[in-house]
Amino acid sequence: MSSIIQLLPDHVANQIAAGEVVQRPASVVKELLENAVDAWATEIKLIVKDAGKTLVQVIDNGKGMSVTDSRLCFERHATSKIRHAEDLFSLHTKGFRGEALASIAAIAHVELKTKQEQDELGTHLVIEGSKFTSQEVAVVPKGTSFSVKNLFFNIPARRNFLKSDTVEFRHIIDEFERVALAHANIGFILYHNGSEMFNLPTSNMRQRIVNIFGGRTNEKLVPIKEATEIVGIGGFVTKPEFAKKSRGEQFFIVNNRFIKSGYLHHAVMAAYEGLLKDGCQPAYYIYLEVPPHTIDINIHPTKTEVKFDDEHALYAILRSTIKHSLGQFNVAPVLDFDRDNNLDTPYEYETREATMPTVQVDRDFNPFADEKPVRAVASSAASWSAAPAFKKERQPAWESLYTGLSSATEEVEAMTFETEEVTGSLFNDNEVEQTVHKTYQIHKKYIVSPIKSGLLIIDQKRAHQRILYEQFLTNITVHHAASQQLLFPLLLHYSQGELALIREMREALENTGFVFAEFNHDHIVVSGLPVNVSESEVSILLEELLNDLQQEVPDSSFSQSDSIAKSMAKSLAVKTGTYMNEKEQENMVNALFACKEPDVSPFHRPTFITVSVEDLDKRFAI
Repeated sequence: MSSIIQLLPDHVANQIAAGEVVQRPASVVKELLENAVDAWATEIKLIVKDAGKTLVQVIDNGKGMSVTDSRLCFERHATSKIRHAEDLFSLHTKGFRGEALASIAAIAHVELKTKQEQDELGTHLVIEGSKFTSQEVAVVPKGTSFSVKNLFFNIPARRNFLKSDTVEFRHIIDEFERVALAHANIGFILYHNGSEMFNLPTSNMRQRIVNIFGGRTNEKLVPIKEATEIVGIGGFVTKPEFAKKSRGEQFFIVNNRFIKSGYLHHAVMAAYEGLLKDGCQPAYYIYLEVPPHTIDINIHPTKTEVKFDDEHALYAILRSTIKHSLGQFNVAPVLDFDRDNNLDTPYEYETREATMPTVQVDRDFNPFADEKPVRAVASSAASWSAAPAFKKERQPAWESLYTGLSSATEEVEAMTFETEEVTGSLFNDNEVEQTVHKTYQIHKKYIVSPIKSGLLIIDQKRAHQRILYEQFLTNITVHHAASQQLLFPLLLHYSQGELALIREMREALENTGFVFAEFNHDHIVVSGLPVNVSESEVSILLEELLNDLQQEVPDSSFSQSDSIAKSMAKSLAVKTGTYMNEKEQENMVNALFACKEPDVSPFHRPTFITVSVEDLDKRFAI
């Protein structure tokens, strides 16, 4: 039998490897940004078009590459980060596998411009699907510029699986924020379709967080700090009252590398035990420094999953550090009734030197000094005698207002009125139908209504979702809805990424009844609301809407308008456990069966079931 195992060509192997490294445009952004950081850049510019499907370009002012390095960097397992296997346990760089650029070049059109500082001229390379099409000497500035165009041009199946531009750009922003948070000492700029989304100058850790997530973030932050032999912990957590339903803005950065860890997240949640509402998640920005030999990063090509040597100790230290900070800054309640708050001394006072107290003394003060002379009694009496005497007139009593009125009254029984005998009725008695209570609410969850064939049982929450969904969808696509103007406009703060999503949804939201008076770089001003939305629900409604869009909920919808209508219907629908009176129940039933598809909710769940008389008879026939 002939041999059947054969060695795959390099371009095929690169395309297979690209499936792990490059999953979407955000993966390209992550790899190129990390390479720019490893090149000791101080300014990094990211330019994106069509959510990265058309162009992803990263420009840095790092050390650049020579002509030989510019060719070698696109080969598989070619890297400048490590030399030996032992180097994997003492990593100080972002990348080390040597797969990213080879994988990107296999599935896109790549253009590279690079120059080292000591060279007069740089190198310009063009690669299409792992094939070098041109290499020229060019006049370029110091640093490196990578342009990745037409991603997945030779793998159309992968390109078809990409999500909408909104979702893909949200992933790009996530990767951009992770790298920018890990390196506050580097300036970052992000452009999308020609408009500037982020401009982050070099700053400290707290200022970088505020620049990314908006000025309102500053008042939410509680600093944490701890230094042990196992780990050094720094960063910030947020106050419990600012916790959200969604799991956004949660960052673990270990040795300047963003990671995901459900185990450490559980430690944070344990520190907040008893402080959060049900289902709420706090935001946190936690920086960990551990010895490089105690962490294993080489688990997955994305390098976001890591393994620690002593996870249990790390869990305990992180939990106690956050708990201590929440107590130190009076965020968490303290059950010590004899405790004097005046005796609390902040930790930063430990290094301060004691100063002599200063006492202000008024040397001219004399409590026994003579008081000002009082006017003599004789002169006072004389002046009173010279003054004209006046007498206070007595005000008339209130009874005088009614003097002169006749007190005579007539007996009501003696009065006569013109009457007309009712001889007939507008309706005949047999035509008047007695109103019968037709609907009932069970456990504040279901509405039961009798029908000819048996019983109709309606889920009030799902039914209301269907009613609101069709109303909002009609308002967005057909005509504008009515809006109620606010006497005092609402000021709502959001991050840059969230504001970009709201701008994309602005027209659809205005059709539902929202009125936006102002769009700023970190907040919006809402001056009008839909008729069935209260002021207290606005922030919750927009937060859940943004969360749905970020979690790729619109992928299951036909359009963005459809996803907005679904999200608003889910947020505003009557909740389970809400009491409804008879009139509300009847309106709910009538509105449900006036819908185009009354039998299912917007999320394809049944809204009602019917129980026939035959089914009831079978039950009682046992």
